[in-house]
Parts: sequence; C-alpha cells; structure tokens
Amino acid sequence: MDPAFLESDEARPIRIISEYLEPLGRLREQNIQDTVVFFGSARVHSRREAASALARLQRGKARRGRAYTAALKRSRKAVEWSRYYEDARALAYQLSKWSRTLEAPRHRFVVCSGGGPGIMEAANRGAHDAGAKSLGFNIRLPSEQGANRYITEGLHFEFHYFFMRKFWFAYLAKALVIFPGGFGTLDEMFEILTLAQTQKLSKQIGVFLYGSEYWEEVIDLQPLVDWGAISPTDLNLLNRVDTPGDAFEQLRAHLMLHHLVPETPQEDRAPGIAKTRG
Repeated sequence: MDPAFLESDEARPIRIISEYLEPLGRLREQNIQDTVVFFGSARVHSRREAASALARLQRGKARRGRAYTAALKRSRKAVEWSRYYEDARALAYQLSKWSRTLEAPRHRFVVCSGGGPGIMEAANRGAHDAGAKSLGFNIRLPSEQGANRYITEGLHFEFHYFFMRKFWFAYLAKALVIFPGGFGTLDEMFEILTLAQTQKLSKQIGVFLYGSEYWEEVIDLQPLVDWGAISPTDLNLLNRVDTPGDAFEQLRAHLMLHHLVPETPQEDRAPGIAKTRG
C-alpha cells in the first residue's frame, strides 16, 4: 500500500511478478486456454481510412513541391499497404468463427494481439466481427500506444516490461501469424523462432509469415544456412501464406493436427493456461 516503495528499484521484483500473477488470474476467470497471436505493424490503416486520407491530400491546396510529392507517395503506399489490415481482419474473423464451433470446456485458439492500432486492431476487430473473445497485450510507451476498441472487455492487459509481455505471447500461443511490420514485429518473430529452434516451447507452435511480396524484400534467411549459422531444417519453422483463405486453411490444419487432442492430467492442474517449459 506504499506507492513510493512499489515504484522504487527495490520493488522491481514485485512489479515483475505482478505482471505474471495478475494476467494469470484474469485469464483463468475468462476461461482462456490458448491463443493464436497476430503480429504486425501499428502503422497500417484500414482501406477506408487510407483512401480517405489520400483523397483529402489530393483535394488540398498544396499540390506542388517536394513535400507534396513525398506526402502523395506515402499516402498512395498507405492505400496499398491497407490490404494487410483487411486481410488480418478477414483471417481473424475466419479463425474466430471456426474456433467458436469447437466443443471444448475452455476457449480455444483465441485471437491475441499487441492491443494497439494497425494490424493489432485488425486482428481484434475480426474476432469482434465473429462475436468471439480476443486479447490485447498492450505495452506502456513514452508516446502512449492506446488500446484499440475491439479487445474484449476484461481481456485488455497493460504491461510495463517488454519481456513479461513477450512471455505471455509465447506462453499461450499455439500459432503465430506475422504480418508486415517493423523492428517490433521482427523482434517478436525472431524471439519466438529462437524459442522454437531451441525447444524451449513444450508445444508444437506454427509460425506463418504473411505477405511474400513484403517479406521477400525485407528478409532473406538463406544466407544463414549458407554460412552455417542455422540448419537447413530451421527454415521449415516458417510457413509462408499470402491470402486469408490459404492462411486459414494452413492454420486450421496445424491446429487440428497438433492441438485438438484430449487434455492431459498435467494440463488440467492449471486450468485455463497452457503449459510451457521453464
């Protein structure tokens, strides 16, 4: 009850354990068993928003000069990029609609995002469209990243520590869908790949890289194999998908093959929470 102490350096371990125990209790109350995590840029807008912004720019008075040309180029790119927002929304809708048909005592394969705008909003919005629950693991930043309005009430979490937020992403996930994004998306993707490669996850996790046009331009992992930094089989950790329909079919096949099995007594000892190593 002493705020000065709880915010001190000495109380850091208490704050860390709080970011484990409080979500644990809430997820049990909400009867969440596991998730499918959507990663991607916060800077992607819906097609409607991107098209409206471009139209406003074109109607504006300043239609000359380098600044206008640069702004026009960015705005047109935003319209092109908006397809990933719409695809994430469509995929989350299909996944959520299907997961609601599963006969299970707990909520399975719940859509989970970083809680913010862009691809995160699209994922939560798709689940909301399907009438399903969805989670948002938000992070407090100096420039505040507000939570999107499509997260289910009671399933919006605010983290101070990045590593605790990442823990919860990995702890519950049965699959990840990684849409185009920046440093944060790459950081989250490679952390999960490292955990999968080193077998620090007790479950078979599927990683789906969405959008070949973007990712083939941004990253090329083959040189890692050529130099001997990773094994050729490590490339099999990534599955490439390009449409909501194809992504859903591959995602559903993975979840049915590896995770729609009877629960073990060991899992039943921690209701609502999937088990990981360590």
